[in-house]
Amino acid sequence: MDALLRQEEKEMVELFRQFAEKEVRPISAKYDEKGEFPAEVFAKAAEIGLTTLHLPEKYGGSGCSHLMQAMLIEELARADAGFATAVGACDLASVPVLIAGTEEQKKKVADVLLWGGLTAFCLTEPEAGSDAASLKTTAVKDGDEYVINGSKCFITNGGVADIYTVFATVDRSLGAKGITAFLVERGTPGLSVGKEENKMGIRLSNTTEVVFEDVRVPASNIIGQIGKGFGIAMKTLDITRGSDGGAGAVGICQCAIDLSIEYAKTRKTFGKPIIANQAIQFKLADMEIKTQAARNLVYHACRLMDAGIMDSVISAAAKAYAGDVAVEVALEAIQIFGGYGYSREYPVEKLLRDAKIFQIFEGTGEVQRMVIAAGLAKKHN
Repeated sequence: MDALLRQEEKEMVELFRQFAEKEVRPISAKYDEKGEFPAEVFAKAAEIGLTTLHLPEKYGGSGCSHLMQAMLIEELARADAGFATAVGACDLASVPVLIAGTEEQKKKVADVLLWGGLTAFCLTEPEAGSDAASLKTTAVKDGDEYVINGSKCFITNGGVADIYTVFATVDRSLGAKGITAFLVERGTPGLSVGKEENKMGIRLSNTTEVVFEDVRVPASNIIGQIGKGFGIAMKTLDITRGSDGGAGAVGICQCAIDLSIEYAKTRKTFGKPIIANQAIQFKLADMEIKTQAARNLVYHACRLMDAGIMDSVISAAAKAYAGDVAVEVALEAIQIFGGYGYSREYPVEKLLRDAKIFQIFEGTGEVQRMVIAAGLAKKHN
């Protein structure tokens, strides 16, 4: 893929790669074991602009393409998928503002990211995961303010964010048509961080509950219009499923291949490296086939968006396929390592723990298939 890029794009990808290898990979195992967010390394990422690539130049960002954003996330996930998830969440939470926000809101979110802050996308609730339209967090109008009450769960960057993109309903009887998006700043009275999740994987990312108890925000903090929040959320996910979710899964796949080849060349059985065995060769070949297919589907989705074409079917397919492949490729890496692959002394068991979430968050694989099926039915009417 690098051969098809312009020189400046190649230089940018190389910057991603060097940062991931020099700054992220060396601390990955330690922070995975502790289950902590590496704030100092994230600050370095922000300092060189890795969290503002998606922002237009007029707001201080790089104005990079969706394809370049995907390449960044892939390189970071190749070093550590949890770190890539934390960076990707800054994109996820700011896209709704870029889609429908006012100039003032766009500048506010951009300023947070430019000085090294984090953002969080607050949609999921304990009883409203895949069925996001049934969320219960409310926003009641009181004069020129809205009072938000409710709780969100599994929020990436929830405990460390400086600004939150929050989805709440102004009228539960309206269903999805009552959902409205708000900007809520850290430190607003009534906003608190709840339980931090002790996760199976992506443990370098911070994942928490976020609680709202009589949180007052001005009406000027509404993103877009009253009742348009669900559409904004779904459009956001259409955009990020490829450039963040799908790309992160591809990064895990590539790491699994790299580690497996290195191990297979040095591990000897019956007097020869195991890479000489056809059974291992075929495993590696299938891992490569699946990874290349996933990568190119992700890149295709991004290229379409860069051309101004939003195809929900392609985005969902990219995310679903890449997530499935990440689990499959990580499992094969463990098999190649044999008993050592099951040991935490070796890095591949972590890849499987990290990979599984890519079949779940930003819409489960089943939800992606619902999106694909609905899109196909609409196309063939």
